[in-house]
Amino acid sequence: MNKRFIGVLIFAFIVATGGGVLTYRSLINRTPTAKAGPPMTQVVLAAHDLEVGSVLRDGDVKLTDWPGAVPAGATTRPQDVVGRGVITPIYAQEPVIETRLAPKGAGGGFASTIPQGMRAFAIRVNDIVGVAGFVTPGMRVDVIINGTPPGGSGTLGTLARTVMQNVEVLSAGQEFKHDAEGKPMPSQVVTLLVTPEQAEKLSLAANGTTIQLVLRNPLDRQTAQAPGSALAYLYSGGTPKPAAALAPRPPVAPPVVREVATPPKKEPPVTMEIIMGTKKTPTEFKNAGEEK
Repeated sequence: MNKRFIGVLIFAFIVATGGGVLTYRSLINRTPTAKAGPPMTQVVLAAHDLEVGSVLRDGDVKLTDWPGAVPAGATTRPQDVVGRGVITPIYAQEPVIETRLAPKGAGGGFASTIPQGMRAFAIRVNDIVGVAGFVTPGMRVDVIINGTPPGGSGTLGTLARTVMQNVEVLSAGQEFKHDAEGKPMPSQVVTLLVTPEQAEKLSLAANGTTIQLVLRNPLDRQTAQAPGSALAYLYSGGTPKPAAALAPRPPVAPPVVREVATPPKKEPPVTMEIIMGTKKTPTEFKNAGEEK
């Protein structure tokens, strides 16, 4: 009886062990179910790094799967961006955004980076005027002029005044000009983004004064109330008030002297004595033109 019971236990143990081994192997060999990913869309990406001023060609962009929704400003059609100029750098595998391209038909090159209604004005400066090489594209500068205004008395000496503030720098680099002997000389050139009215002022300042650029914090957009200064104030310690002196004083018209007509001299009346017998009677006769 005991042997029979032990045999049943051994059989049950063998069956349970075999079933566990088979279950374990089936679980190991089961292929894990892949998790459902986000939906994919087709977006135009940059095939390589794109520099400012370049014109997009077919090989510069590619249509690639993009997880999720289409980014704002991106496109799903390569023909929408091919032939347009790049106005800000675009890196490889980055979506080509509408705001980083020039308008259709504007072409490429430096001119395509100029916003509508603005102008690019180049100023030839030296390393000191150009803030010792710290002026780079995207920086903000103030423009100071130094000179003597026409028509001024000249008693204050050289005048300095800030004529523009918070002007964006489009480019800064070197060009080569030739000296009197024909040898090339490096010259620093800074291109500023200005309005047409500011371009006219810079043109006059470049020909009649000395221009100095002052570097400022790009986050500082406030307009400073700079009254200007004069060379005489540096020695006398006086209050800088050259703002009015920078503009030529209008000529003072001489006072108008009005001639007042002199009234005619009044002639005394004529007195005559009329003798009638022994009686004398004085009689006055008024001049011609007087009331009787």
